[in-house]
Amino acid sequence: MPAAAAENPLVEILTARIRAQGPLTFADYMDTCLYHPELGYYTRVDVAPRRDYYTSVDLHPMFGSLLARQLQEMWVAMGRPEPFHLVEAGAGTGALARCILDFIGATFGDFYSALRYQAVEVSAARRGEHAAALARHVASERAESLSALPDAVPCGCIFSNELLDALPVRRVSYSGGTLREIHVSHDGGRFQEVELPLSTPVLGSYFTEQGIKLHAEQQTEAGLAVCRWIREAGKRLGKGFVLTIDYGREARELYDERHMRGTLLAYQRHRASEDYYRAPGQQDLTAHVNFSALDLWGGRVGLVRCGLVSQGNFLMALARKSHFAELEGGGEADAARRRLMFKTLIYPEGMGEMFQVFVQRKGSSEMALTGLEPL
Repeated sequence: MPAAAAENPLVEILTARIRAQGPLTFADYMDTCLYHPELGYYTRVDVAPRRDYYTSVDLHPMFGSLLARQLQEMWVAMGRPEPFHLVEAGAGTGALARCILDFIGATFGDFYSALRYQAVEVSAARRGEHAAALARHVASERAESLSALPDAVPCGCIFSNELLDALPVRRVSYSGGTLREIHVSHDGGRFQEVELPLSTPVLGSYFTEQGIKLHAEQQTEAGLAVCRWIREAGKRLGKGFVLTIDYGREARELYDERHMRGTLLAYQRHRASEDYYRAPGQQDLTAHVNFSALDLWGGRVGLVRCGLVSQGNFLMALARKSHFAELEGGGEADAARRRLMFKTLIYPEGMGEMFQVFVQRKGSSEMALTGLEPL
């Protein structure tokens, strides 16, 4: 039974909506928890930064440097077009953007002159930090801050790091040969889960179109918002790439018998739980990305699969190509720290295998990308 949520303003907003409209789809509940304009987990203004999880960007700038090497290789392979748009979706505070732009500016001057970096962030609070983080690059007219994907990306790469796992998901249960949708109600001072008929037939087709056969008594997620996102990205991209870094798997793994309760988790203070209702707006909610869905729905708007590899493979291949330049420089203590951080990024039992890198292309012929090369 879902736990009672601690009192906070978002609880009142959610319960008022439930009283007025009836039970919410879990996607509506999750969207409100994460993206409510003032009270959402990713949008509210906090006195101190939240650290409920660590990302690859938090560990060391070398993550951005190695990603920058792959972006530069894409530009070269496409014939060094000008301008070349780098569109970072879910740019947060601009930390990754700064790492990438600083490295490109110092290492690839010709690429820096050709690029137009667009840091896209829905949160006004986080976007407010872009001015300081990207000041030098904004002044040189290489970077700008946006609240949504640009209407058109004529040539370039749309990329994201740990964005799609935080898009709202529908939750379903499969029992007695029937697929039902899990909704969120509120009764007796507690949020309650209630199973109702599917709110949209798209939910059923999400599974059938991928050939997914759920197991009896299985609960799981359907990332309809991810499907919409990749369609929009593909439509807006004229020529180039979509690069997605996130944790997840292909459908055959995500929906197997090892995931009978799905992959959705709540994160708060570095602890994971399945208590999604305890602290609306004050804890993160994430679900694994279905890369098969990205492939299928992206293909409908012209995106062609280039490859899917682990983050460890991706970063190691790029580091090897650069003769491990990111591990050089500084004193002995700094070099030791760099090696430790690199190991953390590629370690198979941690970030290296948990996170995957998926690349799709549009309007260009097949080309070899270093990050996708098998080790």
